[in-house]
Amino acid sequence: MARFAYGGQALMEGVLMRGRDAIGVAVRGPDGQIFGAQEPLNSVLHRNRFARAPLFRGVVVLYETLVIGTRWLMRSGSLAAAGEGVAMGGRAVALTFAFTIVFALGLFVLLPLLAAQGATNAMVSGGNALIQHLIEAFVRIVIFVGYLLVVSRSPDIRRVFQYHGAEHMTIHTLEHELPLTVENARRYPTAHPRCGTEFLVSIVLFSLLAGQSLLVSIVGRILLIPVVAAVAYEVLRWGAKHRENWAVRWLFLPGIWLQSITTKQPDDSMIEVAIASMHEALAANGEAAPEGSLEIERVPMPEAKDLARDVEARNDEATADLTGGPETVAAQATSAVGVAAAADVTAPADVSSAPDPGIVGSSGTAS
Repeated sequence: MARFAYGGQALMEGVLMRGRDAIGVAVRGPDGQIFGAQEPLNSVLHRNRFARAPLFRGVVVLYETLVIGTRWLMRSGSLAAAGEGVAMGGRAVALTFAFTIVFALGLFVLLPLLAAQGATNAMVSGGNALIQHLIEAFVRIVIFVGYLLVVSRSPDIRRVFQYHGAEHMTIHTLEHELPLTVENARRYPTAHPRCGTEFLVSIVLFSLLAGQSLLVSIVGRILLIPVVAAVAYEVLRWGAKHRENWAVRWLFLPGIWLQSITTKQPDDSMIEVAIASMHEALAANGEAAPEGSLEIERVPMPEAKDLARDVEARNDEATADLTGGPETVAAQATSAVGVAAAADVTAPADVSSAPDPGIVGSSGTAS
């Protein structure tokens, strides 16, 4: 059965799946339960009759990724913080979002431009547009790949990259009309052909501004972002339809190589979250999952502040149970000493030398 080409993105401990008319979200909660949610895509851009026209649809996807995708990324981060009993306010989320946008523009757009202009002027008297563009492209690639390699070493970011891989594996499974199960998802790679080329397209389009003044180059690059998204989306769709051609596969290899960084091999619990997210997206878009798909129990997505309040209340209750009074504390201390003596346990002299529980046992291999 032909389906709309579902897409998605990784969240903090979760996955967002995007369909034609709505999105589905699933996030792993602090107690191991899976939160599920659906949201219609009813923006003005999405409702407009030009929204699905070539080139226009790429701009729509860019808008939905920046606004809806980033909002859910922030919400999933708030839920993760709430799992530690910390409530993030709306102001903190807004400031984080603004800082992220400014940081990305500065690091991936402005810094390569300034570095290229400086290097070109030093190498060639009066500058050279072609040399400047080649240097800028090289610097942008080095910064982008280097940044991904650095952040991928963080345990938290690595988990996001694992969820990214789970998202792709689940989409592969749906596109082959197989039941959405962990076993079927394991048959497919973490890379997906409809991911990872926007950055490469930007190098080509930004060449139109090579040799311009600094102000024109900066403003022009920012204004070109929607054009990059529009062209990249069409390139991705075309490439996905002609993937059997060896020349097309070769052309898209850089995007696949890049996904070796941005996706990692997920564990089974992460694939379950991705499958739950796909179930939410399919239901929201009026479709059914392939017969035999794994049904995963989900509960409605809570507000982060409510979750933080519940976690804090449970922690207070646990603390009260452990510190019921002087006699209770003395009994607990005696019991702890007895257990340690019986087991002959010796604590490490330097606690910092103990392995990080967030790293030990993590799986690894990212889109």
